[in-house]
Amino acid sequence: MIIGCGRITLYLADGHSLKDKRRVLQSIISRMRSKFNVAVAEIADQDLWQKITLGIAVIGGNSAHAGSQLQAIIDWLEAEPRLRVGEVETEIL
Repeated sequence: MIIGCGRITLYLADGHSLKDKRRVLQSIISRMRSKFNVAVAEIADQDLWQKITLGIAVIGGNSAHAGSQLQAIIDWLEAEPRLRVGEVETEIL
């Protein structure tokens, strides 16, 4: 069993309050869980309305699969017009 972990910082393009951030964040997390079947949670910056830090975990049979899943998630987030992807850290365990 191989575990892929990711820490991704996102910046909200059109948000003016924590309420806006939570609405966008819940939508993103729900769609990500449904599309990729991953564990995802906001792990930092909960009190900042323009910045989102997500922790993501995927489980695969080999490191190539886990790595490709993480890359697919990053590509998907980069295509999201409401967000800008900042720092990305990934690790395969």
